[in-house]
Amino acid sequence: MATPSPPSPLADILRAVVRRYRLPDTPELIAGQMRNGPAQALAVAVEQARLALARGEAPGEETKRRFLDALCRLIRDAMREQGGDPVFQAMVLRRRAARVREYASLAAHAQRDRRRMHAAVNAVAHPARRQSADAADLREALAGLRALAASGSWSALREAAGRLAAMPETAGDGPLAQGLARLREAPELDRLQRLESLMSDELVREYQALWGRQGPISGSAGAAAQGVAAQRRGARVEALAARALRALALRLETTERGRAAYRVATSMRVPATIPGSPDRAKSEWDAVLLRRPATADETEAWEVCLLVEAKASADAAATDLPRLLRGLRLLAQADERETYAFETREGVARLRGASLHALTADEARLAETVLYCCDAPADAAPRLLSAASRMQLLSAPASLAFASALARAPRADEGLLEPVWRQLLTSPQWGGVLSQYPMLRLARGLMVHADDLLAAAGGAASCGSRAGE
Repeated sequence: MATPSPPSPLADILRAVVRRYRLPDTPELIAGQMRNGPAQALAVAVEQARLALARGEAPGEETKRRFLDALCRLIRDAMREQGGDPVFQAMVLRRRAARVREYASLAAHAQRDRRRMHAAVNAVAHPARRQSADAADLREALAGLRALAASGSWSALREAAGRLAAMPETAGDGPLAQGLARLREAPELDRLQRLESLMSDELVREYQALWGRQGPISGSAGAAAQGVAAQRRGARVEALAARALRALALRLETTERGRAAYRVATSMRVPATIPGSPDRAKSEWDAVLLRRPATADETEAWEVCLLVEAKASADAAATDLPRLLRGLRLLAQADERETYAFETREGVARLRGASLHALTADEARLAETVLYCCDAPADAAPRLLSAASRMQLLSAPASLAFASALARAPRADEGLLEPVWRQLLTSPQWGGVLSQYPMLRLARGLMVHADDLLAAAGGAASCGSRAGE
C-alpha cells in the first residue's frame, strides 16, 4: 500500500517552519569554523571514511592518519588530571589493576547479594523469632546480627553468627542452628566480605573517587534532586510542544474551513495489541496530532498526522533517534483493518490501523511524520561527535590499551590504536559510529524550537512567554 501524503496545509507548514538546529551535509563545514578539537576532527575523519566506503572505495591513508591522530588526542585529553574524563580514567584504572577489576566485578552484583543476605539474616533473626526466644542473651545476639546486616558489616556478621552458633541456647534449636550454618556458608557472604576488604585498597579508593566525580551516586539525595529537576525540565518542554501543536491544530481547522477536525493527544501509550516486537522501541509519544473528517461520527476513529517528541536539548534527540525509529516501525506493524485504543492523558484515543500502517521510518518521508520539539537555544558550536560514539571509541580495548600505556609513559605508541580504525571500517558493531554524523544530522533536521512551531502555526505569542500558563 502506498504511503498517503499528509494534508497539504500541514505539509506546507512543516516545510516552512524554521529549523534552527539543522546541520550541514558534511561536518567539515562546521568543524572548520570551530576550535580544532579532537572530537570535531574525529567526526570529520569518520564521515570521510563512511563516504569513501559508500562509494565503494577504501578510505585513504590521509583519512586514517587524521582519525588516529584525533583519537590519540581525544584519549590524551580524557586522561588529563585536570579537566579529563573521570569515567574513562576509571575504566583505564580497572583495566590496569587486578584488584580494581575484582572490586568492580563484585560491586556489580553487590545489591543482589545484599538482598539475599538480608533475607538469610531475617530468616534467623526476625523480630518475631527474637520475641519467642527465652534467653535474654539470645535475643540480644539475634538483634545484633540484624544490626550488623543493616550496617553492611559483613566480616563482623560472620564472626557474630559463629558466636551465636556456639551458644548453648542455639544447640537446642535445630532450625536456628541450620539457618546460621547456611548464613555462614553462603557464597553471597563470601563475596560481600571480600568486597568489604577491597574497599580499603588505595587503588580501589581512587577508582571510587573517579566514579564519584561523574555526579551524585545512584540512590543518593543528590541523584534524586537531579532526577526531579530533569523531570521538571522535561515536563516544561512537553507542555510547550503540546501548546504549539494545539495552535497548529487550530490553524489547520481554519485553513481547511471545517472539512476536518483536529485534536492533540499527549502521553500517548502504544497498546500491546499492536503486533511486532516492542523491544527497545518507543512505547510512549509525548504529543500527537490527530485528524478525522468533520462529518464523521463521534465514535469514528482518528488518523495520525504528526508525532512530536519533546527534548530539552538537541543532543538528546540524536541519542533518542534509534529508539524513535524502532517505535515508528512498531506502529507501522498495525493491521490496516483494525482500530486500536491508545491511552492518553486526555482519555482513550481510537486510531485507525490503516493510518498507523502508513507510517514510515524512511528518511525521505520522516520529516512529514515526526518532529522533535525543543526550547533550548541553537548552539553556536554543535557537538559533531555524539556522546555514544565518543564513548564507544574511548572504551574500545585498543583505546584502553593505549591509555594504559600512556599512564606509564607519555610517548605511548599511536600504532596501538590501529585496531580501532580496522573495526570502524569492517565490524557491524561499529556501524552506529560510522553512520553517526548522518544520524546526528537527521535528528537535528527533525528538531524545531517550540516558538518556531508556534510562529509557523500563526500563534500570536511565543511559547516561552506563555510557559507559566
